Amino acid sequence: MDALTASDVAVQAGSEEAAAKQPIAYPHLWYDDRGRPWIDDTNIKVIEVVLDHTACGWSADEIHRQYPYLSLAQIHSALAYYFDHKQEMDDEIERQVREVDALKAKADAESPFLKRMRALGKLP
Repeated sequence: MDALTASDVAVQAGSEEAAAKQPIAYPHLWYDDRGRPWIDDTNIKVIEVVLDHTACGWSADEIHRQYPYLSLAQIHSALAYYFDHKQEMDDEIERQVREVDALKAKADAESPFLKRMRALGKLP
């Protein structure tokens, strides 16, 4: 086996860099006009599968048991996308949680029923 020369190493490093810059195609996924990934032939966004995996701790097999119309290949493709874009997707999940919390707080503050219950001393 021949030793690699400095130019061989440089060529390999350059091709690895080029490969890293190439967009990755994920089988079983498509992207909407906002760039969000969806699972082919379903009405399920990748983030929904990710939430089942992260929030519920479900494995791919458990997700398949819960959603038998998703193939294991679709589930694994969704999870592969998540792990390749983990920070971006975790940030989006956190943003959505904050948005829901703000909407809930606003709805609770403006609810006539909750206002009456507080006035009656039934709620803090």
